[in-house]
Amino acid sequence: MKKAKFIVPNAFTSLSFLLGAASICWSVGLFSGGTDPVVMGAHFIIFCTLLDKLDGFAARTFNASSEFGAQFDSLADLIAFGIAPAFMLTFAYKNFAANWYEINKIAIFAGSAVYMVCAAMRLAKYNAMDSDSYPDYFSGMPTTFAGVTNAVLMVLLYKYNFFNCCQSMLYIPLVVMVLTGMLMVSPLFLSKLKKRKSTVVNVIQVVNIILAYAFGFAMVFPEYLMALILIYFVIGFGYGIINRNLIISSQGGKAAKQEAEA
Repeated sequence: MKKAKFIVPNAFTSLSFLLGAASICWSVGLFSGGTDPVVMGAHFIIFCTLLDKLDGFAARTFNASSEFGAQFDSLADLIAFGIAPAFMLTFAYKNFAANWYEINKIAIFAGSAVYMVCAAMRLAKYNAMDSDSYPDYFSGMPTTFAGVTNAVLMVLLYKYNFFNCCQSMLYIPLVVMVLTGMLMVSPLFLSKLKKRKSTVVNVIQVVNIILAYAFGFAMVFPEYLMALILIYFVIGFGYGIINRNLIISSQGGKAAKQEAEA
């Protein structure tokens, strides 16, 4: 019975793993349906993001955190947020901008490779170091955040016919992928979403989380999801940059000591 409590969080992780694999299958065109395969692949990545948060919530609720769960979660994250977005981007160019793809396929491959390697390095770093070194902050952009950023961007680009009407700016999705890849292995701090002292802030966080889950699973209003991503990006990283020295001195832990000595 003691092991039963691990079923729920591991079930969420398993589903995220499978949806990450499904994203790759849809992006490369193995399946089709009412929604464009590449865009459906992007939606699967968004689903994985939502499930990843439920995984962590379930583990805390049932007190079911374990070393196995942490390693399993990292493997699922590598598929869903490291490899799947790279396939999504590559086949988006191949399907939506064939001429540009043929001219720039080496750059697309190189950018995708950089992103995948950075995702793998980010997850390895998180597992190798004490993940609780900075209780209130992420050191570098989480793979979840990087993956969902690229996925929501792809949904928006498709919705607004970007690949047909903006030929001179087709490099933008590739640049965003490379930048998010570099941010994953950067030393920048990103504030975690946690309960705050302000009731108003907590209410705003809860409302936005509920709406994000509703719109994400319903596959509607990607504009709202992107707005949340940008707000979190600017405020979270901005606060981390401004208060970097304070974070290093106050958070403690092995990583903080290494950072201070660097």
